[in-house]
Amino acid sequence: MEQEVQQAVNTLDNYRQYFTDYMPELTKFGLKVVAAILIFIGGRKVIQWIIYLIKASMEKASVDKGVVQFIGSLLKVCLYILLVFTIATHFGVKESSVAALLGTAGVTVGLALQGGLANIAGGILLLTFKPFQVGDYIIIAQQNGCEGTVYKIEICYTTLISIDNKHIVIPNGTLSSSIITNVTARDLRKLEIKVGISYDADIHKAKELLEDILHNDEDTKDDKGMVVFVDELGESAVIMGLRVWVATDKYWPAKWRLNELIKESFDANGIEIPYNQLQIHVKKQKTEA
Repeated sequence: MEQEVQQAVNTLDNYRQYFTDYMPELTKFGLKVVAAILIFIGGRKVIQWIIYLIKASMEKASVDKGVVQFIGSLLKVCLYILLVFTIATHFGVKESSVAALLGTAGVTVGLALQGGLANIAGGILLLTFKPFQVGDYIIIAQQNGCEGTVYKIEICYTTLISIDNKHIVIPNGTLSSSIITNVTARDLRKLEIKVGISYDADIHKAKELLEDILHNDEDTKDDKGMVVFVDELGESAVIMGLRVWVATDKYWPAKWRLNELIKESFDANGIEIPYNQLQIHVKKQKTEA
C-alpha cells in the first residue's frame, strides 16, 4: 500500500515538474493561438470593410454590376490568402517556407481543380467580352431549359433567376464556351404574329383590320417598318402575318394583347379563324322485315 502511494506521489511530482518546465512555452503558445484567433476575426472584419469600400467606389463610378461582383469575389479570395499568410508568419513560420508551401499547394490544387480554373478563366472572358450583363435575359443553347435573368456574376459561377423565380447556377467555363442568346441586349425587338383565316374570308379586309390594330396600339413602333402580309396558303387556312417593332421590355405584354385584339376584331367583322374539326357520319343499316 505504501509502495502504491509512493508511486502515485512520484507520478504527481513528475507532472508538476513537467508543467513547471514547460509552462512558459505552453503559455506562450496559448497566447499565440489567442492572438491568431483575434487576428483572424479582426482581419475578416477588415476584409469585409475593404471589399465594401471597393464595391461602393466602383458602383459610384458606374462600373458594370457584373464586374463589381466578380472583382469582389476575387479580391475576397486574395485577401483571405494574405490573412492566412500573416497568421502563419505570426507562429514563426518563415516567409519563404509559406511561399513555397503556397506554391506547391497552388500547383496541387490547380491540377485537382482544373474545372475550377477553367471557370475562373471563363469568368474573366465573360467580363472582358461582355456577351451579357447583370439584368439581361439570356438563353443557353446547349442547356435545355436553361434560361433566365442574370442575377450575379461571380469568380466561378453565374446565377440566373428563371421566370418562376428559381436560381440557376451555371459554371463560367460552361457559359464561356456556349452559344448564348441575349434576349434583352437591344432596346427594340421585332414582334411577329401569324394567324390563319378562312379561304372564304376577305384578305384585304383582314389586312386592313390588322393594320388598324397595329397603328392604334400604344407599344408598336409604326415608324420602324411595320408590315402586314399573306405568309402562306395553307391546307385549311390562309396564313396572315404581321411584323412590328416593340420595346424589349414591352415585348410579351404587346404580343399577348395583340393576339387578343386580333381575335376580337376578326370575330366582330366576320373573319373566320378556322380550326381543326372532326366530322362523324353515322350510317344506319336497313334490317330485313
